[in-house]
Amino acid sequence: MGRYTGPKAKLSRREGVNLHLKGARSFSDKDGLARKPFPPGQHGNKRRARLSNYGFQLREKQKVKRTYGLREKNMKNVFQEADRRAKLYDTDKGLEFLRLLELRLDNVVYLAGLAPSRPAARQYVTHGHIKLNGKKVSIPSLELKEGDSVELVKAKLAPAEKFFKTPDWIESKGISCKLARLPIREDMDEGIKENLIIEFYSR
Repeated sequence: MGRYTGPKAKLSRREGVNLHLKGARSFSDKDGLARKPFPPGQHGNKRRARLSNYGFQLREKQKVKRTYGLREKNMKNVFQEADRRAKLYDTDKGLEFLRLLELRLDNVVYLAGLAPSRPAARQYVTHGHIKLNGKKVSIPSLELKEGDSVELVKAKLAPAEKFFKTPDWIESKGISCKLARLPIREDMDEGIKENLIIEFYSR
């Protein structure tokens, strides 16, 4: 499966939001969006065109897809699974969608402060530097369940400094963490408009 290997700062500039893909640099004045707060490309510094409803939906979908490091096929699979669970358990489709993204192993590793960025967390998992419930795993998309414990095999890989607070639903201690409970909507990124993504895939 392919993955994006180009300049990560350009992704944040394209979406107009800091996606925090560059670790500590994303939280500093050297961040690409802070230095060039306009879309990349020859005409990026010109006035932005007005977006249609479809345009708003597309940009929101792209923003979330790039934040979590997913390809289009993976993103669509997440939506379909969220749709299935919402119908099965009579729950909110948007909440199920966000939970599936938040409970990914690579995302939990990042949020717990065991990796400097989500791309780094993904690499830690694929290279066998992460243990899930005491066993080495190499699948970043694994969905964690309540009570699961995650441990970083090599302490030297942990970032020296953390720039955000660990969410309440994750109990973090040293180079390990535990999923204390399932996240609710208030625990997740308020900037994500999941309803736009649901509308995009429901067309």
